[in-house]
Amino acid sequence: MITYTLLAGVMTIAVFILEFLILKSGLLSQGIFWIAMAIVTFFQLVSNGFLTSQKIVIYNPELITGLRIAFAPLEDLFFGFALVSLTMFVWVKLKPSK
Repeated sequence: MITYTLLAGVMTIAVFILEFLILKSGLLSQGIFWIAMAIVTFFQLVSNGFLTSQKIVIYNPELITGLRIAFAPLEDLFFGFALVSLTMFVWVKLKPSK
């Protein structure tokens, strides 16, 4: 069975591989990237905490680990990191040169 945990992990690894082997944006070594990720993660935790505590979003417990960080399932943090990072890596790569 494919679980949300497996998909989130595979996608996170795939984004790292894509960055290191193809895109090579260099963002992972820049402090501004990690500051942006901290901001995104904070708001992800707040919104995810609200959505899951109010039962607006309900996860099948058989498809996630059940581990939570500040109300957010661990898998959501990995998925969010992969999604936002890939967007930033591609954005930098496609940015026209001055």
